[in-house]
Amino acid sequence: MYSVTNPATGELIEEIPNTTDEEVVAAIGRVDHGYTAWRRRPVAERAGIVLRAAELFAERADELAAIMALEMGKRINEGRGEIGVVRDIFEYYGANGPKLLADEPLTLKSGEAVIAKEPIGALLGVMPWNFPCYQVARFVAPNLVLGNTILLKHASICPRSAVAIAQVLHDAGVPEDAYVNVFASSKQVPWILADPRIKGVSLTGSEAAGISVAAEAGRNLKRAVLELGGSDPLIVLDTADMDETVKATATARMRNCGQSCNAPKRMIVMADIYDEFVDKITKRVSNYYQPGDPADPATKLPPLASVAAADEVAAQVRTAVDQGATLRAGGNRIGPGAYLEATVLTDVTPEMNAYYEEIFGPVILVFRAETEEEAIAIANDSPFGLGAAVFGTDPERNRRVADRIEAGMVYLNKSGGSVADLPFGGIKRSGMGRELGALGIEEFMNKKSIRL
Repeated sequence: MYSVTNPATGELIEEIPNTTDEEVVAAIGRVDHGYTAWRRRPVAERAGIVLRAAELFAERADELAAIMALEMGKRINEGRGEIGVVRDIFEYYGANGPKLLADEPLTLKSGEAVIAKEPIGALLGVMPWNFPCYQVARFVAPNLVLGNTILLKHASICPRSAVAIAQVLHDAGVPEDAYVNVFASSKQVPWILADPRIKGVSLTGSEAAGISVAAEAGRNLKRAVLELGGSDPLIVLDTADMDETVKATATARMRNCGQSCNAPKRMIVMADIYDEFVDKITKRVSNYYQPGDPADPATKLPPLASVAAADEVAAQVRTAVDQGATLRAGGNRIGPGAYLEATVLTDVTPEMNAYYEEIFGPVILVFRAETEEEAIAIANDSPFGLGAAVFGTDPERNRRVADRIEAGMVYLNKSGGSVADLPFGGIKRSGMGRELGALGIEEFMNKKSIRL
């Protein structure tokens, strides 16, 4: 069952039945049939439709932001910002698609060849609730330009977002059988992926979901892109302005109520500035991030996406404290609805659950490092490897530290975020494959060698 429940109040707004098995089979047939015609349309024509989608997303930003605020509690201003990134992604691939898909000439020892860049067929997308539009955009935009077709299963709490996204794409000119939304259940995903007409899968979600989908993809020899969890480190080596550093790091962590895979969840601060950093970030979190209605532009801390999510994060905080961590601020559930106070924890050690697990909510962990070597060791002591950040005043030192961090992405004097032309993805248990940028259009591409 798909449902819309307002996380600010806990009120059930709407329930939508799952797509039946027969309807899912029919949807697979549609995107498979649609692929034949869609791939034959000129690249410039497909790119033009994607560019039109960018315009429509921008025009409907307020509508889409309101839907996200209702479905999963995203602050209205952050929702508008998300649609701005969506627009950028569709613009990037619409404008650059023809160039990215041009034949790549090769000079061989005994002649010449080209690499022709072609689509592979109908793809399955399994999307999460934390960025209902952005996550879809980074999978869909490049693959539509490439010529693949899409069967899209969105998160069960985001049915209205799913419908609105499909409407934008179809209004832009994407054929009805080139992009098909289904309200499929998680139990239907394995046999959808096993269908020979589906050629690959992109999933953004939990580690457990990624393991399940990767196993099914491997069993059926299908390509897979997985963007999973993260427990990103942020190292503060030094600072010329502690207030600005605290503001930047807190803002990055509290964005989307802490429900971002690549948010900086572990602040690793050098010993000589550790006490000042902890004091100031605790005060900022306590005074600035106060719960409020996500539809109110003045709100700084919205609810989490669901009561279950809020309860889970609160339980993680309680466990950390029970195991010996120091609670500096917050940690309490606020009801009704899915609210949790912004939280700061220190003195977290490897013996505690919180040291290694991902906390998907407004919780900051701060670690003390005596040396640069220790800071790097703490940063890398994680099963995840999505993103990371290094803050400091010496560019050469920042880069030296960045080069030793085990992650798919490292930002210097900035944390997290995403831009259309920069590849996004992780290593270790944070997943595999890349989205966005020039690399993002290659994951479901047939790079055909043609000997001339």
